This record gives sequence, structure tokens and C-alpha cells, in this order.
Amino acid sequence: MPQDEDRSIGDGAGATAEEGLRRSAAFLIDESLGFVFPAALRAAAEIGVADALADEPATPAELAATTRTDTVNLYRVLRLLATRGVVVEDDQGRFALTEVGQALRSDVPYSASSAVRMLTDPTFWLPAGRMSHCLTEGTTAFDAVFGMPFFDHFAKDAETAAVFHVGMAAMSDPENAAIAAAYDFPETGTVVDVGGGHGGLLLEVLRRNPGLKGVLQDRAHVLAGHRLAGDERVAGRWSTVEGDFFGAVPGGDVLLLKRITHDWDDEECVTLLSRCRDALRPGGRLLVLDAVVQRDNAPHQAKTLDLLMMTSLTGRERTEADFAKLLGRAGLRLSRVLPTETVLSVVEAVPA
Repeated sequence: MPQDEDRSIGDGAGATAEEGLRRSAAFLIDESLGFVFPAALRAAAEIGVADALADEPATPAELAATTRTDTVNLYRVLRLLATRGVVVEDDQGRFALTEVGQALRSDVPYSASSAVRMLTDPTFWLPAGRMSHCLTEGTTAFDAVFGMPFFDHFAKDAETAAVFHVGMAAMSDPENAAIAAAYDFPETGTVVDVGGGHGGLLLEVLRRNPGLKGVLQDRAHVLAGHRLAGDERVAGRWSTVEGDFFGAVPGGDVLLLKRITHDWDDEECVTLLSRCRDALRPGGRLLVLDAVVQRDNAPHQAKTLDLLMMTSLTGRERTEADFAKLLGRAGLRLSRVLPTETVLSVVEAVPA
């Protein structure tokens, strides 16, 4: 009798464990299909579905005629997008753009269309599919896929470079006002946006601080697309400087590094931060504007971007302790970390 009881308990425990494994398998299989949604989102961005839905709902046939696509396959893409609330289908079979999907349009402020296409571009997508290479070899997968480092590839491919820089601007634009508002800038002086792309952040800083002047530093082909001109609120208070920030950084009272350090490995970051240290005027401050990864199990965009950095570049997202160590090696001291309303924080550093 005790043996029967033991066997009964064992069978029950086995059944419970087996059910748990079935649930685990179902979860993991479903998660492994997750890459299909961003592929659908990219396809929708490429053909301009959101623009076609800007004014009123439409049937797949109407949308297909507008976007010159196949009706049946377009419907299949729309149906998946509807599961995440980007569009919604009504009982007449018409699709409408939701509030969540509005930024997929190309004609609205803070359009995410270019950012979506950048983040799902083959330069990120293909190396991500070779992530195990990073684990076995300890290096980025980008070189194995494209035969050269990330930024060297861009230097040889103007079209891909344009996708990256326009996409980065689109990714950054929704963050810039919140970041500029999160920090108490000095009333006067010069702010240098190092590797600042098209100047979106610097523009916001200058708009909010009329006593400041600004310098935008980047490569010549990037500066060609800057957006500082034409805004009367900043007229006469900005200039651009062409150059490689690993070589030299323009002098200033406040230096900005937004989404820069995560692109590079520790040694490269120490070189860059040392250049910034040399460029700081007396009493100056360096602001590293990047995600600060928390040591917990909570989801955070930085933990996802960290793997993009691993597979396509040489950099990484970092913890506060990581930043403190890097800054110390460059003759700087981490003075404080300020959260913003975005996924980025302001990591403030001063000369040690």
C-alpha cells in the first residue's frame, strides 16, 4: 500500500513536470517566431502602408492598388501587424492605422519609419542571425558576414550609410527634447555634440538655452545632412566641424556623446573619452548619453540593443560600474547619473 501511494505521487509529479515541459516548448517555439513580426513591420514601412492609411481605412485590395503590391500577401502582413495593434481590421475587412501605428507614417513628426528600416536592415539583421559566432569566437559576426568592420562597410556603401544615419536621426528625434530638458546646462558657454549626426540633440539644447553656442562634429558626409540651419532660434549660435573624434575633439564647456560609446569596445572608448578629457575647458563637463543597464531580470531596450552591438559592432551597453571604470581610465570621474524620460540616462563626468 505505501508503495502504491508512492507510485501515485510519482505519477502525479511526472505528469505535472511533463505538462510544464509542454508549456515550455510551446513558449519557446512561439518566441522563436518573434523575428517574423519585425520583418513584417519592415515590409510595411518599405511599401508605405501607413502613408496609404493616413486619411481613412482601406481594404487590402485598395491598399494593394495604392502600394502596387499583391492583395493576398499584403492582407497576410496586415493581419500579423494587427495582432500587435499597429493596424486594426473592422468587420467590413478594412484596415485602419491605430494610434500606436501612427509613427510608421513618413510624413509625421517623430516618424519611426526610417528607424524601423535601419534596425531591420541587413547590416543588423544578417549578423544577428549569426549570433553563435560571437559566442564561439568572441568577436562580432559582422566581419564574417560582410568581410569588413561595420563602419568600413558604410564607408564603401553610400546607400547603406544613408540608411544608418537617417535611421539614427529618426531613432533619436523622439528622445532629444526629453534629454535636453533633463540636464541643467550652464547659461553661457559652448556645447560640443561629438559624433552628433544631423544635430537633432544639439538643436534642442540650443533652443532651450539661448545663451549657449554649439558645435556639431562628425564626418563630412554626415554633416551634409545636418538640420541646424534655418531655425531662427539658434541662428548665429552654431558651427560644424568635420573630423574623426578618435583624432581630436573641439574644445568646449559641455561635451555630448549620445549613443556613441555603445558602438565601441573598451579600448576604443578610452581613446575617445581621453580626447574628450583633453577638449574640456576648465570647469567643463562631459555628458555620456547612453542607456545604463540595470543588473536585474526586467526587460529593457538596452539589453536588446546590447546584442545588436555584439553582433554588428565591437561595442556594448554598459552598467554604471562599467562607465565609472572606463571614465577613470580616461582621466575622468563619474560624478552622477541622471535618468531621463527616455531609455537613455545622462552619465555626467568631470576631470579626475
